[in-house]
Amino acid sequence: QRVPLRINKSMVSAMRRPHRQGLAGTVACVGASLVALVCVASISASRTPSTLLASAPATRAATSVRVPLSGSPHRGVLQKRPTLGRRWEVSASGGSVTAGSTAAAPPMPAEVPANDPADKDKSLLPQGVPFGEVTIREQFERVLMNAQDNICKALEELDGEGKFEQDRWVKTAGGGGRSRVMMEGKVFEKAGINLSVLKGALPYEFIAKRGECKGYEPGDRIPYIGMGLSSVIHPRNPFAPTMHFNYRLFQSECGVWWFGGGTDITPSYIDKDDMKHFHGTYKRVCDAHDPEFYPKFKKWADEYFVIKHRGETRGLGGIFSDDMNDRPAEELLKFYTDAVNSVVESYVPIVAKHKDDAFTPEQKEWQGTRRGRYVEFNLVYDRGTIFGLKQALNTERILMSLPLQARWEYDYQVQDGRPNTTSFLLF
Repeated sequence: QRVPLRINKSMVSAMRRPHRQGLAGTVACVGASLVALVCVASISASRTPSTLLASAPATRAATSVRVPLSGSPHRGVLQKRPTLGRRWEVSASGGSVTAGSTAAAPPMPAEVPANDPADKDKSLLPQGVPFGEVTIREQFERVLMNAQDNICKALEELDGEGKFEQDRWVKTAGGGGRSRVMMEGKVFEKAGINLSVLKGALPYEFIAKRGECKGYEPGDRIPYIGMGLSSVIHPRNPFAPTMHFNYRLFQSECGVWWFGGGTDITPSYIDKDDMKHFHGTYKRVCDAHDPEFYPKFKKWADEYFVIKHRGETRGLGGIFSDDMNDRPAEELLKFYTDAVNSVVESYVPIVAKHKDDAFTPEQKEWQGTRRGRYVEFNLVYDRGTIFGLKQALNTERILMSLPLQARWEYDYQVQDGRPNTTSFLLF
């Protein structure tokens, strides 16, 4: 809240030159300071209404300087505005301030750790959200929580040594998440599974691309609530593929909502039986709900997971979908529930098959090269990564998908006859 503080010329003169005016000047200086403090305290205590500023005399163009406020996520903006006397205003804002501007983008809500074991399974949904189908989001949050538990348990059992460390957090404005990461396991070099529930506001232009925004106009920011379960799993063995999945729900105050997500696989070396098993699992899931889902979502994945600057695909696809709201939410909830609950069936048997395969240093280097490609896609093209970085969300969680090790060899060329030739041609 901006608090105008008026200082007349005699007060300023006394504060500037107390040493020239002896005891009287010093007393005037101290008195002026006390008056200023009392004015600020009394105005703050009464929560000065905005009409105080509205009634202030017209001012000339303001000059602004940024002053960092220690211990605060806000940036201080000190504005000097000449009036009949002298008025200084200090406000906390998170955006650029122009002459005479009082508007500033609100900073991201603060978050706090919430790792009490008693809260492990507690809902992260903010209460009192007046839009969206409450039952749908409550059911889907529970689906994602259970899926996170089951997938973590299956990976820990397969690894035998590695354990997931959990970081549970809540946002003071509502929402939160459960981040779980395993590193340096026996089977898995790195595996992360993040559950997030977010509440905020997005530009009209972003949401209007996906449906009709009722009651809002271009330039508005529209409240939303979103949730998602996202994971990337990097095994140690180069013959065991990397796997990614993400399943999400979005609801907005203007009535636009959608489900989205999918599961895809990125092998370094191709085992046709593995690919038949993985794709076959998701074809059965899709066919059980709509025979058109699998060809549609497989094509979507093939077109989405492309490293355009390389002319290569990130991996060998899977299913992918976004902005799905072409049928009742209850039907889509059932499909995405079955899809996320098929992650273990589609992937864990493949890793179990290859976790003890012998490999050479050269084969490990090829795995590092393919993981380098994975990093390139995630940082340049991945929608979730880009969204998170632009929204100033937690960087560690956003970049959880990156492997511990990757390789960029200058002008790498695949030599004919090598085992990775087939893989490279398919990519």
